[in-house]
Amino acid sequence: MRKPYVLLLPLLLFLTLATPARAADNGSWSVYPVSSAVAARPYFYVSADPGQTIEDKVVVANKTDEPLTFRLYAADAYNTARDGGFAVKSLGEKMRGVGAWAELAKDRVTVPGGAAVTVPFSVRVPAGAEPGDHPGAIVALDERVEQGDGGVALGVQRAVGARVLLQVGGPTLPALAVENVEISHDQPLIPGFGDSTATISYTLHNTGNVTLAPKVELKATGLFGRTLLTRDLKKLPSQLLPGQRVRLTERWRDAPHLDRTDVRLTATAQNTKESATASFVAVPWLVVGVVAAAIAAGVRLAIGRRRRLAGPSRPGERGTARAALTDPPTKTGRRAGA
Repeated sequence: MRKPYVLLLPLLLFLTLATPARAADNGSWSVYPVSSAVAARPYFYVSADPGQTIEDKVVVANKTDEPLTFRLYAADAYNTARDGGFAVKSLGEKMRGVGAWAELAKDRVTVPGGAAVTVPFSVRVPAGAEPGDHPGAIVALDERVEQGDGGVALGVQRAVGARVLLQVGGPTLPALAVENVEISHDQPLIPGFGDSTATISYTLHNTGNVTLAPKVELKATGLFGRTLLTRDLKKLPSQLLPGQRVRLTERWRDAPHLDRTDVRLTATAQNTKESATASFVAVPWLVVGVVAAAIAAGVRLAIGRRRRLAGPSRPGERGTARAALTDPPTKTGRRAGA
């Protein structure tokens, strides 16, 4: 009986500082631009006008002792939804930029152990291409599936890609938006008996046509404008690609137990700045409920006490007194002849 496979395609786009290890590398093979006359290049930096064609070469190096065969293809890049990391599309996905415009001289190549193969490619930018950044990669995919253990095997295909940073000539527009800010607040039933934590979720959206390196500041204020928190956020994508959205979260420990809090997120990048706000009310509901119940009980006791002090009313008392006041005086008879 054949075991089902779950196919995963991690595209390892690592960069280091040493040469020639500036290439994207997974320990078994690496992919990098052919060295220029000046120095080795960590990426492909390509600048072209609409309608122009650029020629270049990619190197695939086998770092093992055995020959390896790779499928070569060009791919568009995107930001991962989980953390905004740089990733590229898989073979067979719809391509709109570099993945559609680049053409390699070979789509498969066998590299002997310990050797490297250079493959030419071209990038033909359409006449109607939108100006701005169009990031992508040249990918070397090992089509073999590595089988895992267990009743349901986990199949993994490995790939390495060299980044292509293509900029199409024309007007550039850096623009950034902060969208869909939401806050969830967890606090103990009794203040002081547990942590009060707020989780701020928000979306960073690159609405322009150039790649951005965003920075985000979180500021929280309480009643009467008191500053409760100011923080520069760290869990951000180093490169937010044009048109991409990334959903991010930030935890705030020691959030207020009793306050009305306004949270402002301010995102900045090259020549762009945008803010968004959200609010939440921190209330210890158990304490409020106990206090409300005590007040209600006190009001009932006070009303009952006033009634007891007033005493019971006797029917007819007021009517009797009014009758006594309105009775006519007694007439005395006069003696005859007086």
